[in-house]
This record gives sequence, C-alpha cells and structure tokens, in this order.
Amino acid sequence: MNQQTKQAGQQEFVLALDQGTSSSRAILFDHAGNVVRLAQREFRQYYPHPGHVEHDPYEIWQSQLAVAHEVLNDAGISASQLRAIGITNQRETTVLWDRKTGEPVGRAMVWQDRRTAPMCEALQAAGHSDMIREKTGLVVDAYFSGTKLRWMLDNIKGARQRAQRGELAFGTVDSWLIWQLTDGKRHVTDVSNASRTMLFNIHTFEWDDELLALLDIPHKVLPEVVPSSGEVARTVPHLFGLEVPIAGIAGDQQAATFGQACLSPGMAKNTYGTGCFLLMNTGPQPVVSRNRLLTTIGWQIGGQTQYCLEGGVFMGGATIQWLRDGLKIIESAPEVEPLARSATTLAAWCWCPPLPGWAPRTGMHSRAARWSA
Repeated sequence: MNQQTKQAGQQEFVLALDQGTSSSRAILFDHAGNVVRLAQREFRQYYPHPGHVEHDPYEIWQSQLAVAHEVLNDAGISASQLRAIGITNQRETTVLWDRKTGEPVGRAMVWQDRRTAPMCEALQAAGHSDMIREKTGLVVDAYFSGTKLRWMLDNIKGARQRAQRGELAFGTVDSWLIWQLTDGKRHVTDVSNASRTMLFNIHTFEWDDELLALLDIPHKVLPEVVPSSGEVARTVPHLFGLEVPIAGIAGDQQAATFGQACLSPGMAKNTYGTGCFLLMNTGPQPVVSRNRLLTTIGWQIGGQTQYCLEGGVFMGGATIQWLRDGLKIIESAPEVEPLARSATTLAAWCWCPPLPGWAPRTGMHSRAARWSA
C-alpha cells in the first residue's frame, strides 16, 4: 500500500488496460475483484491493400489513455487509490518506432495481416519449419510478429540501417503502451507476448540468435523480456498525477486463460472477440501437438512457467464488424443474433471462403475443412 493511500485510509483499486484489435478498453476493479467501471472505445482499421491490415499506433495509445481516464473520472477515483496497472493486449501486432522521439516509423502491422505469407512459404520450402517449431512452438506463418518485423525493416525506407544503429525499437502492443506510459524509460515485453514473435525460444526464455539470423533481425531492436507478474515500471507522473506501478503484462488469450481460472493442466477456455481462441493449460512443460496446434507460453509468475496448447478462428467479432462497416448490411452488432435466429435451416446461411477464418495450418484448420465439406 502506498503511503498516500495508507494515510487517507482510502479503498484501493486495480486498473486493467485491455488493448484489443477492434477497441481499447479500461476496467477498474476493486479489492474484491468486482468491476467498478468499464469504458471502451473503437479505433480505425486500415486495409490499404488486399491482405493488409494496419492500425495507427498513436490511435491505439490515445484511445487506451482516454478510456483509462474515463473510468477513473466516472468512478471518482484518484490515481493515489490505484494499487497497480495491468496490461493485456492484441498479441502479434507489430510496432516499430524511433527510440529518441517515440515516433512510429509507420502503421502497426496487425496480426491478421497476410502480406508476409510468401516469406513464410520460402522459409518452409528451405526446410526451416521443424527448427522454428522446436524452438518457438509455432508453425511458420504470417500470423506471427517475426516476419512482420522483417518486412518493415526491408520495406520502410532507412529502417534497417536505423535498426542496426540501435535507433529503432520493436514491440508488440504491450511494449508500445509501456513505452508511452513511461515516456520511453522502459522497453519491455513479457514472456507470453515474446512467445508469439517466432523469434523467442520458449525453452531458454531468450531471444534466439539462430532465429534472429534467419530473419535478419538486429538484436538491438528487441525489448527486454520480463515475467508476466511483478512490477516492471511506473507511469510518468504527468499522465495520472503521480507514478502508478505497472505490475502485470500478458497477451490477451493467455490473460483470458488465467482469468478464466484455467490454472491446472487440462483446463481450457474458449473466448470470443475479434477472433475466437481455444487455449488449454498443459502445465510446466511444453507439449507438442499431434494435430499442429500451437505450443505457447501461458504465463510466468514467481519463476514458474505454465505452457498452453492453442487453436483459433481468426474471424469472430471481426466478421460482425465487416458486415457493419464493410458490407454495411447491418447498423449495429446486436442486429446479428435476431437475424441468425430467424434462419429456419442451416441452408439459409452461406459463408464466404475468402475471409481468413480458421487459424492457418493448425489442427483446427484441418478439422474445419472436413466439417465444412
């Protein structure tokens, strides 16, 4: 308990920042774990070319900060009553920025972005799939951050040279938010997010030199990797009026697995958001799937690491957003359920195959193909 709170006898709260693919949310929890306030703000999705999906990093940050202030103001809570801030985030989305100015070198490449698929096919053809899977637990796919970062370094003018000189910083969205919250004092990510980059060895808990060399990624751009729980930084005073500890980081699906209390091996969750993701806790040892599910780090707390198996559907709530914003055949998400219930047979529905629905090259992908056939 900080001294200000102790002296005033005030109730304490935890502020959760939930930075998702479609929106930024902030949730204020009291000491008993009850939700006190929640605020949410959507932000723009950019589709500059077929297969390209981008976000504005500044809009991510501004929307996240705005909802954080909104819940505090609505609840009448001062920052002196915050015990800690926790961060959960869309995972593989890739941001690259200038270490001195904090300015992004371009838009963020979202996890849904498929422009590096040819690069991944080349890695597979060259026989690197088994080595990558053994070290990272991942299949070779454009979904993950490694090839996105490589694309940025190769295609943004001057980026590779600046990265080699140590002038640029790479991070997933958690790293970007912590950089902003600390005015660049901390460049970190946690093990759950690092395990989604295709650059991190999930057995040694280090950025892997062989993988970095394979993708031609300079080590200087990478964040420090920290546990999922424990104070890693403090916010700069001007954001909330005083320093607030940042004491938890986890990728959104791992955070959901922990939050759904899947704390023992064999326990699993399936959550529905922009996409739909199934994760099962496999305990302190990584398990290799026989059906090409992903092996990933769940979390690391107190020196203990839990691993998970994962399968996913990329287009869940994103499909509803597409119906609203792309096809414009609905005006709001709640319209979808009555429409679905109005269908008397499955024949009344038709799915559009070009949507990147099922997670690529996983066991869930093959089973979906058989089911839809």
